[in-house]
Amino acid sequence: MAREEEGRERRERASAIKSMFGGQVIPPSNSPHLRKSGSRPVVFELDKAEGNVEMEALLHSAELNDLKIASLPINTAAITPSPILLWRFKVLLFFLWVFICCKVGWDSVMRMSVNLRDLFLYEAFLYYNPLLLVTMMVWLWGVNLWVFAQSTISYAKIFDLDQNHLTHREIWKAATWMTIIVPTSMTAYLYLYSHGEVSLAASQPVLLYCAVTLVLIFPFDIFYLSSRYYLLRTLWRIAITFADFFVADILTSMSKVFSDVERSVCRMVHRQVATIAWFEADSVCGSHSIGIPVALVLPYIFRLFQCLRQYKDTKEKTTLLNALKYSTAVPVIFLSALKYHVLLDRWTSFYRPLWLLSALSAEFSNLTNQVCVHTYYMDDNGFYFG
Repeated sequence: MAREEEGRERRERASAIKSMFGGQVIPPSNSPHLRKSGSRPVVFELDKAEGNVEMEALLHSAELNDLKIASLPINTAAITPSPILLWRFKVLLFFLWVFICCKVGWDSVMRMSVNLRDLFLYEAFLYYNPLLLVTMMVWLWGVNLWVFAQSTISYAKIFDLDQNHLTHREIWKAATWMTIIVPTSMTAYLYLYSHGEVSLAASQPVLLYCAVTLVLIFPFDIFYLSSRYYLLRTLWRIAITFADFFVADILTSMSKVFSDVERSVCRMVHRQVATIAWFEADSVCGSHSIGIPVALVLPYIFRLFQCLRQYKDTKEKTTLLNALKYSTAVPVIFLSALKYHVLLDRWTSFYRPLWLLSALSAEFSNLTNQVCVHTYYMDDNGFYFG
C-alpha cells in the first residue's frame, strides 16, 4: 500500500511539472482531489465541459460562415452594373459602331475613281439592298407584335402559332443582329475593294448570303429553331389559313427584293462580284436575264393558287376577284421583261402599248378588289365585310 501511495504521488508531481511547461494534464480518474462528496469521479464533468467548448467553437465557426454567405449577394450586387448603365453602354457601343462604319465607308468611296464610283455604289446597293429591306421588315414586324400585345390582341391564335412563338423583344433582338451584320459586311466590301483586295471584297456578299441560308435551314436547336421551321413550312405549303395568306401578301410586297436577290446570286454564281461587267450587253446577269421576271412573278403565282384553292373549298365569289388581281400582274411583269429581248422599234410600236394596257388593267383590278373585297361597310349591327 505504501508503494502504491508513493507511485501515485510521483505521477501527480510529474503531471504538475508537465502542466507548468505547457503540457496537457490528464488527471487520474481515481485521484482523491477530483472526487465529490458522493465519491463519483469528476472526469465525466470535465469531458462534458470540453464537449461544450468544442460545440461553442463549432457554432462560432458556423456563424462566421453564415455571415460570409450573407455578405456575398451584397458584394455581387455591388459588382454587377445596373440594367440602365448596361443599356447605356450598349447604346454607346452601337453609335460607335455606326460612326466607324460610316467613316470607313465614306473614306473607301472617296478612294475610288470618279468614273467608276457611281457604278460600284449601284452594285453594292444591288447586293445589300434586299437584306437591308428584310431587316427593316423584321423591325416593323416586331413593332406590330408590340402593338398587338399592348392592344391585348391574341395574334398567336390569329396566326395559329404555338406557345413558343417569338415575342416582340426576341424579334427586335434578331433585327438588331441583322442591323449590325449586314452594314458591317457592306463596309468590309467597300473597304476591301477600294484598297485593291478584289477577291476578298467579292467574298463578302457571298459569305453573307450563304450565312443567311444556313441560319434558315440549320437543323439544330439554336437561332429559334421552331420559328424558323414554321416560316419554312408556311412558305412551302399552299394552304388557305390566315397565316399563309398573310405571308403570301408579304411576299408580293417583296417582289423587288426577290428580283435583286436573283441578280445578286446570279453574279455570285458567275463570279462577277466586285466588277461592273453586269452593265455590259453580253452579261449573263444583266437586265435581260430570264431569272428576274421569274423571281418577280413567283409570289403572285403563289397567291393566285391560294385564291383558286380558297374558291374551290368555300365557293366565295370574292376570292375570284382576288385571283383576278394577282393574275393581271403576270402579263405586266413578262411584257416589261420583253423590253430587253426585242428590237427597239418592235418594243415601241407593239409591246410597249400592250404593256401599258396590261398595267392599266392590273391597276383597275387592284382598285376593284380594294373597293369590293377589302372595304368595310357599316349597318345597324356594326361592321361587316362587303
